[in-house]
This record gives sequence, C-alpha cells and structure tokens, in this order.
Amino acid sequence: MAVIEVISVDDNFDPPPRCNVPGATCNSSHGPLYAVRCCRSWKSNKSENVWDRFTHEPRPGRIVNNDTGDVACDSYHKYKKDVELLREIGFDVYRLSLSWSRILPNGFANKISQDGLDYYKKVLAELEANGIEPLVTLYHWDHPQIIEDLGGWTNEEIVDYFGDYARVVFRELGPRVKYFCTINEPEEFCARGYGLGTKAPGKEIHGIGEYLCSHNVLKAHARAYHIYDKEFRPTQNGTIGIVLSLSYAYPKDPDDATSVETHFQFNAGWFCHPIFSASGDYPSLMKEKIASASLEQGYPRSRLPEFSQEWIEYIRGSSDFLGVNHYTSTLVEPGVESVVPSVFADRKIILSPDPSWPRANSSWLYVVPKGFGDLLRLLAKEYNNPVMYVTENGVSAAEETNDLNRIQYFHDYLKEMLLAMNRDGVNVKGYLAWSLLDNFEWTQGYSERFGLVHVDFNDPERKRTLKMSANWWKNVLKTRKLEPVPAGPQSSCCTAIPV
Repeated sequence: MAVIEVISVDDNFDPPPRCNVPGATCNSSHGPLYAVRCCRSWKSNKSENVWDRFTHEPRPGRIVNNDTGDVACDSYHKYKKDVELLREIGFDVYRLSLSWSRILPNGFANKISQDGLDYYKKVLAELEANGIEPLVTLYHWDHPQIIEDLGGWTNEEIVDYFGDYARVVFRELGPRVKYFCTINEPEEFCARGYGLGTKAPGKEIHGIGEYLCSHNVLKAHARAYHIYDKEFRPTQNGTIGIVLSLSYAYPKDPDDATSVETHFQFNAGWFCHPIFSASGDYPSLMKEKIASASLEQGYPRSRLPEFSQEWIEYIRGSSDFLGVNHYTSTLVEPGVESVVPSVFADRKIILSPDPSWPRANSSWLYVVPKGFGDLLRLLAKEYNNPVMYVTENGVSAAEETNDLNRIQYFHDYLKEMLLAMNRDGVNVKGYLAWSLLDNFEWTQGYSERFGLVHVDFNDPERKRTLKMSANWWKNVLKTRKLEPVPAGPQSSCCTAIPV
C-alpha cells in the first residue's frame, strides 16, 4: 500500500488538513470467503470445511432460516464483476480470505490443488490489473473438516498443519501480495465454536475448549509469522499481522474501573498481550481470574493452559501490525453472566447497552462512535502505539438501498478515527469498510445486510445494485474529504430502540 493523501475533515475539530495513510483510509472493502463465494461447490477440488458441515447438519434453528453459504454471493464465478464494482466505487484496497480446503483439499500439504491456486492467482491478477491492492487473510473460520475430525483448534498438531498451509500460500501467492493477515477474529471462533458451540464447528466444551483453541491459535499465528519472516520476507518484502474483534467498554458505575479493565483484558488482552506487550504471555488479570474460577469449580488446575518461556518469546512480537475489527461498544458492571464455565463467565462482568444508544439491525450492534476513538487510543496506550489497520468497520441495515443511516455510521466512526490519528497520534495506517457486498452473515444467514452493494439472493444471477452508501463512498474517495451525510428520511437502521 503506497502512502497517499486521503481524507480531510472540516467540522467540529481542527486536525491537519490532510492525513497521510498507507492503503487509502476508507478505500477498502472486505469479503470473507465462506460468506461471499460459492463455497459448497467442489470446483477446483475443494473439500468440505467446518462451515459446510455446520450449516448442513440437521439442526433446525442453528442458522436463521436454515440458510447456507452454498452459493452466497457467488463471487467464485463473479469475481470480475466484484472487482469492477470496487473500481467503480473507487476502492484501492480489497481484503479477501482464502479457503484452506480449496488449496489443500485433504487438509495437508502433501496434496496441493493447482486448480485452487490458479483460481486465486486469477483473482489477484484481476485486482492488480485494476490497480487494487489485495490484503489477504489466510484463515477466516473455515478449516477443512478432516482437520476438525482430528480435533481442529483443540489439537496442538494444527500448529504444524497451519504452518504447512501458510508456507504453500506464501510460496505460491506471496509474490502478488504485500499484506497478509494470519487469522481472523480467533476470540469469536474459539469462544463460540469450541466453548458455547453456537458457531462452527459447534463444539460445546465449556470453559476448556475456548482456551485450548486460543492457545493453539497463538502458536499457529506465530508459526506462520516466523515462516514468512525467515523464508519469504527477504524476497517478497511484505508484512503480516493478526486480526482481532475488539469492542470498547464504559463503566455502568462511573467509579468502576475494575470492570472496564477486566473487559479490556479478556477482549483485547487475550490475544494482544501475548503478541504486542513487552512481557508477552496472557494478561495477569486473565490468568488470575480463570485460575480462581477453575479452583472454585473443583478443577485441580487452571483451565487456561500455560505457555513455556520458549513459546512466550516465540509468540511475543510476532506481528507487524494489529488488525482491528470494530463495530460497537458496551456498558460493563460486576456480575455473573452464567454458572456454566466459559470465557464469558470467568470474567465475572455483565455487558449491556446504554438505552440511549441507537441500535442497528443486529441485536448486538449499538452505534457508539466515540467508543471507536476511545478503543484506538487505549490500544495505542497499552501496546506502545503499534501499527494498526482497521480491517472491519460497518453496520447492518434493512434490505433497502436508500441506506442513509449506514452513511451516518461511516461518517461518525471515520471522524472519531481521524481525531484519534490527527490529534492523539494513534498509529492507524488504513481503514477497510465491512463490507462490499451483502453476504452470508454466519448464524444470521442472509437476514442481516452489511454491504455497500445490495445482492438479490432470490435471483439466481445474484444481481448487484449499488446502495446510496456506495455512492457516498465514491464522493469521499474522489474528494478525499469526509463528505456530509445527505439529507433524507431515516431508514430502519440505527434508530433509538428501548432496551
């Protein structure tokens, strides 16, 4: 991503007239592989992954409307159209995810799918031909089912398997890629995939599975980082980091700093502290709380595994940047969320929204722009102001294309980010909007829409239509200014809803 001048802001505060941001702040959109591509298609020798299995197992209610990602946006066949949309809007960075099961059909590096690699090479070539920089995510929740049959992220062998997969990707696709993300939102698939069982692979290993998962994720991330650093960076000159889903917490009681700190360490510190802190390892607060809860429940030792000093040093510093996925904020107070052991119960805090916060079309997403700026400032303070890319930020809205409230969301969140950068010196180097297309939103299926481009999922051709927010982005990217929100009636997104 070249350093370019991107956005000026001219209301409510007075930052420098321009901010220089690699990768074009606001110039990106993102598509997770399972959610946008034709992923149950076995083209290119692709094998079954955990989301294929999860969405097709006969368990009604697991996914809204029993939706699947079998076709999704069909970007597998329509990638040229999607690149055309990126160019039309003016984006110059696109974050996309790879499918482990498409590149290594049996999960292991002894069988590499040339068809799968050729497909990704065509996508990368199309992006390059249109002047769009790829930011490539190695893993976005969809490992091969055969790997899961061996225990998935709870089996330490996955560290080697993931390293082998990463090496194949770096060798074959790395010459066209300058920005890699290793793993996307591990706290989500660890807590909900191996703890609560509400996301793939659907394992309910309460209070243990999520920590085995996170332990191996950190090792696997570091393994991929060191493989790239030693074997490929000297010739490819790229960068590599991890992507985390991070929220900000405000105390329900203004004097309750303890609950705020607990939320931060269990949300951000779980993965940030081992990688970005000076000392490495899990946060002390997290270790103490989990150990205490484990003993109270009769376990002979903490349910959180321990790292050896060798692993602490191997993981510490294993990221060139921190990818920040941020959507919302919360209020926090002391309390017990559940008696069932879990990462959520171990922290002994309760999260809730402020009734005054507008709610989006997702039950969990409340619009709190200031929380975005406060989160970025806190990350900078805690981790020596690391290089950060905002790798996801966006809001769900109704199916309509007249999405004025999505524009308002982007405007207000971008403004807070620019304030953190220009006034407070937070080291944000780029911003990626979620998302280019309406897509399969995991357990919510197609019931929630985050796209700048409307996709008609009832049309076999998956017709794409630019929303008003896409046209707003066009103007932002053309003028390099944070354009005002157009006047018009409020849509059903982001209205104040009593809670």
